[in-house]
Amino acid sequence: MKLLKFAGALLAAAMLLAGCKDAAAPAEPAAAPAAKTPVTTAAIEAEAKGFVVGTPMATRTVYVFFDPQCPHCAVLWQQAKPLKNQAKFVWIPVAFSGATGMAQGATILAASDPVAKMEENEASILAKTGGITAASGVDAQKEQVKKNTDLLTRMGFASVPSIVALHAQTGQLVTAEGSMPTAELAARLGLQAPAQ
Repeated sequence: MKLLKFAGALLAAAMLLAGCKDAAAPAEPAAAPAAKTPVTTAAIEAEAKGFVVGTPMATRTVYVFFDPQCPHCAVLWQQAKPLKNQAKFVWIPVAFSGATGMAQGATILAASDPVAKMEENEASILAKTGGITAASGVDAQKEQVKKNTDLLTRMGFASVPSIVALHAQTGQLVTAEGSMPTAELAARLGLQAPAQ
């Protein structure tokens, strides 16, 4: 019985640390997209739009693609907070979950305080209450969320959260999919893990 409980807990932990996948995507890709975009911070800077959390003038930038309906993204939102004094996190909404995530992402982008709106959304997702109510009149932001989603897909990512950054110590490109604890996130990014 204890072994079954342990196996169940292990499975739940693995699911928690995984990422949300595009529900509409086939299990096996049919064909590669015609125009593949290399994963670079320059491509993200040129095409994506998100909002900044942390020190806006920081020399280190971490790009996080997220879907407002993704519980793994909500977990990463919480786990990244202790690192925001070491890097500028740019949270970029995408719509892997469909119309609801699209509208919520557009609402976050359109907010006068997107960080507060994101905090409200992620708290609601973690509480399993569905996220924020989408605003009306955010069609321009919906188009940007579509562009963000297209870029993420062209770069070959299949789930969210997806992270792209340059390692703080080596300058090498870092990519990761899925949520992770703060210490692991810090190690991947070359940042200092916060004291426990």
